[in-house]
Amino acid sequence: MNRREFLKTTAWGLAAGAAGPLFSACDDSRNRPRSGRLKLSFEPYDLQLIHPFTVAVNSRTHTPDVLVRLEYDGVTGYGEASMPPYLGETQESVCGFLGSLDLGQFTDPFRMDEILEYVDAAAPDNRAAKASVDIALHDLVGKLMGQPWYRIWGLSPEKAPSTSFTIGIDTTDVVRKKTEEAAPYNILKVKMGLDNDRETVETIRSVTDKPLCVDANQGWKDKEKALETIHWLAERGTLFVEQPLPKEMIDETAWLRERSPLPIIADEFLQRLPDVLRAQGVYDGINIKLMKSTGLREAHRMATLARALGMKVMIGCMTETSCAISAAAQLSPMTDWADLDGNLLISNDCFDGTKIVEGRITLDNRPGIGVEPV
Repeated sequence: MNRREFLKTTAWGLAAGAAGPLFSACDDSRNRPRSGRLKLSFEPYDLQLIHPFTVAVNSRTHTPDVLVRLEYDGVTGYGEASMPPYLGETQESVCGFLGSLDLGQFTDPFRMDEILEYVDAAAPDNRAAKASVDIALHDLVGKLMGQPWYRIWGLSPEKAPSTSFTIGIDTTDVVRKKTEEAAPYNILKVKMGLDNDRETVETIRSVTDKPLCVDANQGWKDKEKALETIHWLAERGTLFVEQPLPKEMIDETAWLRERSPLPIIADEFLQRLPDVLRAQGVYDGINIKLMKSTGLREAHRMATLARALGMKVMIGCMTETSCAISAAAQLSPMTDWADLDGNLLISNDCFDGTKIVEGRITLDNRPGIGVEPV
């Protein structure tokens, strides 16, 4: 079965979960007792990048991915696992993990904690693989309820922020071209961490004065030089700096945070819920990514805890299809910033989902995570 068949064989299930008000008066299928068992299926898929994506530690032209489908009583939830190199997961490891799961033992998808605790305990690590099941389960349950997850969580869609658009490390000419292509977006995310950092920013500033957020991806190693660069960036319209120093340099990062004119945000330092407490006092905020946090359930808990600790919250992404991006977007009204452009960086997105309108994340009323296969 090819990818298009894999996604579209469940069109009727998707339609059943997405039935709108037109049919609600004459169709009581949502209220009828449901029965069945969860059925999990999956297949590898390669995401093709429009431009080579270069950060301080690596460069790539594609990202391995695994598409996931979770079925119950004629309704289908979709998920995915995206695997950039530094996560340490592969298509083989993800498919192996997913193949080891026995989700058919579950007859009630609403017992989400029980299901996801089983998935989490099945093996250590495998965070992207676990996220793929979590996303598909949230999509499935939202469709069974006939509601999007931002509404289930009680969030206001108008509070969804603008998303930044990422400009990777590249030559001056390519950086200028990428900046011009980013004209529809309100905030630009700039990858830094090499010797040409200032040249990159000056090139962008020759094209636009839009606000910047900077991600060094652990590329700076000297705290004094990092502080000098951050002061320079503050004078050039930068909102915050993400992971300026290696994640192991905890004392140095705390030193930098105390002196920085800009917020310091944790990325590689942060994986799951316990890391939020570890980040307090070292970073001003956290960047939550579904592929690192094992999915929406834990991401929601992380955002809630960070808010309670007085920290800033950002929702980010890997290179992903609109499936995982739309899932993360459901959380965006809880956040200060969003970097949900992973689907905009690929040429073979196989889902229709959350849209960016005038640079802002726009959440619609489609149930679940708000996606349909294309």
